[in-house]
Amino acid sequence: MKNINNYIEENKDRFLEELFGLLRIPSISSIKDHKPDMYKAAEYWKELLLKSGADKAEIFETAGNPVTYGEKIIDPVLPTVLVYSHMDVMPVDPIEKWNTDPFEPEIHDGKIWGRGADDDKGQGMMHAKAFELMVKTNALPCNVKFMIEGEEEIGSPNLGKWCEEHKEMLKADVILVSDTSMIAPEIPSITTGLRGLAYWQVEVTGPNRDLHSGLFGGTVANPINVLCSMIDQMVDERGKVTIPGFYDDVLEVSAEERELLGRAPFNVEEYKKAIDVEELAGEEGYTPTERTGIRPSFDVCGIWGGYTGEGAKTVLPSKAFAKISTRLVPNQDHEKIAELFKQHFESIAPKSVKVEVTPLHGGQGYVCPIDFPAYQAAEKAYTDVYGKRPVPVRSGGSIPIISTFEEILGIKSVLMGFGLEADAIHSPNENYPLEQFFNGIKTIPLFYKYFAEMNK
Repeated sequence: MKNINNYIEENKDRFLEELFGLLRIPSISSIKDHKPDMYKAAEYWKELLLKSGADKAEIFETAGNPVTYGEKIIDPVLPTVLVYSHMDVMPVDPIEKWNTDPFEPEIHDGKIWGRGADDDKGQGMMHAKAFELMVKTNALPCNVKFMIEGEEEIGSPNLGKWCEEHKEMLKADVILVSDTSMIAPEIPSITTGLRGLAYWQVEVTGPNRDLHSGLFGGTVANPINVLCSMIDQMVDERGKVTIPGFYDDVLEVSAEERELLGRAPFNVEEYKKAIDVEELAGEEGYTPTERTGIRPSFDVCGIWGGYTGEGAKTVLPSKAFAKISTRLVPNQDHEKIAELFKQHFESIAPKSVKVEVTPLHGGQGYVCPIDFPAYQAAEKAYTDVYGKRPVPVRSGGSIPIISTFEEILGIKSVLMGFGLEADAIHSPNENYPLEQFFNGIKTIPLFYKYFAEMNK
């Protein structure tokens, strides 16, 4: 630990400057105009890995955005860790809510501010710098491979095929990921489960053109009104999703496991205060942490149509749109759920409108057993740095590609996240505490140490 701390102290300013260079690249995968920025980010990662000590690094094309791959093989008989991260980020809208330029990172209040500071450029950079530290101090005990993709924020639509095509190159004993969070800075935790995801865009069409709301209102169906009514039917008064068959494959968590999950510290009043709401909502019979960890959910992520400009325009719109997602629990198949939603949503549409449902992306849930040796290595590493044993938690979030890795590559993943709820990922004013960034760089080499020892 002394060698780790010394190396970080001597190089911390350079580490941050290298992170800032990556954060300045607006690599937004969901916006086509930023395609060149995806290649800038891929090239940045390639050079970063080479400078950090990789024997080789290269950029691979996919049907979408590129993948940067790098490796250092010190001995083929030693275990191999495959590090996964992503170079793409979410859009910055609403831009007016940012207190700083999202692509000109700043440090104040002990935090790094900027889009991608946590998700996932900051957390990915921890792995590059931990790798550099181990190489430069002759402390690397394993072979290391890096896979940095450019489409995680849009569901990794092309990475599965790329993995299939490069299975031999990607052979490893474990996949190491930092794209999740901890309970609190003083309460380390390791994510043992992720929810799956199914995501659609729906289009509701009424008349063949926008109409005058005075001349036609009251006799022609308004697509926005109809869409809102249809959405309202998707969740009942008990907080349960009404799609027929939606819960058929949901694995009910035992009372014993629910009791273990309930030991994770959670203050409902502080939770409500942090997001400025007076009351929580959700499925009856489950706690807030259970609703986001072990139960599926349904949400409208965006809705639009008609006139939204300045002032008034009395229009009955021709079309209305919404983006809708469900978070799924392990054993729910996202493709099955996607079809069930499409069938149900189209079936409840009145004849006064036409409805089109287009699936956008999805992924399966994932569970990592706590008796997995790599999990136990991570547990020991966190304990050394934070002074207490980490709590296993199930996350409400989704990283669809994690289950794909297990399916295609046959490799389990360990989710060593260092983000915090207050980091505002996907939102304006995304940030990442400096303490968490540097603690990640301290913890990761210890994971390698313990993982190598367990695999001797």
